[in-house]
Amino acid sequence: MRDLRISVTDRCNFRCTYCMPKELFGADHAFLPRASLLSFEEIARLARLFAALGVTKLRLTGGEPLVRKEIERLVALLAPIPGIADISLTTNGSLLTADKARQLKAAGLQRITISLDALDDATFKAMNGVGFPVRKVLDAIDNAVAAGFAPVKINMVLKRGANDACIEAMAEHFRGSGCVLRFIEFMDVGTTNGWRMQDVVPSAEVIARVDARWPLERVPANYPGEVANRWRYKDGAGEVGVIASVTQPFCGGCTRARLSAEGVLYTCLFAGGGASLRDLLRGGADDEVVMDKIAGVWGRRRDRYSELRTEATPEIAARKKIEMSYIGG
Repeated sequence: MRDLRISVTDRCNFRCTYCMPKELFGADHAFLPRASLLSFEEIARLARLFAALGVTKLRLTGGEPLVRKEIERLVALLAPIPGIADISLTTNGSLLTADKARQLKAAGLQRITISLDALDDATFKAMNGVGFPVRKVLDAIDNAVAAGFAPVKINMVLKRGANDACIEAMAEHFRGSGCVLRFIEFMDVGTTNGWRMQDVVPSAEVIARVDARWPLERVPANYPGEVANRWRYKDGAGEVGVIASVTQPFCGGCTRARLSAEGVLYTCLFAGGGASLRDLLRGGADDEVVMDKIAGVWGRRRDRYSELRTEATPEIAARKKIEMSYIGG
């Protein structure tokens, strides 16, 4: 366990088709009540305990983490924790103003990832479900770069028939920009996004298409357990990555634990259940008790859903999974 992904809210202002489709997450959708969410102080306490158990990297997710007010205050609480070497955040960019980017950087955020699924406005608006324009996300990327985040990573979730025609345009746009574009296979996180295997664009196809236009060469991983397979342009115009969790599962090398917005610990993105740490905190448990709980949950993990996905058994088909909007990406 080296990485902890912390969801700070289950709310999001987008309704992306692969995560929170608007047909199922409508205006009357019941999100978690504010009192159920971990406070910033509770998150910081847990992060300190995870760090004592070996975690070195924290990533803030959601929902959309920037809808949580004053999230830069949380970053400032996390930054001084001994053992934490890296703090990052994943956002859709809609609320990443120049001022917010500067505040996050000043608070101690080190890296930022921005989601962008197409450069074509009509395609992107259809995918985000709320008609949000591409230009504003590109402005957010500029704001992140101007604030000193380098390199900014761009996540593009690919869905066959929705945005797979945009692969080359995205690669061309971010070549030479200093940003790192990462293509992510459409995953069956949760049970509401209508996932089908035929909608997955295999990462091998993506690399072949990009390589046909701009020759690529493989780059070694930055660290053990890195989820993205890295490739660089042979002409020196930067690099791209692919996250192939469907066609090339990496369960055996996973180092990531996940903490939901209401303090439930999950050991897998495709988990069906977790262990409440919030109840321990609010019940008065001391640090040793909480650390023992975390270590026990991690030590018993047997998650390998991505390896089992292709086994068409009734048990796999009927498996309950937590929604991505609740657990984070």
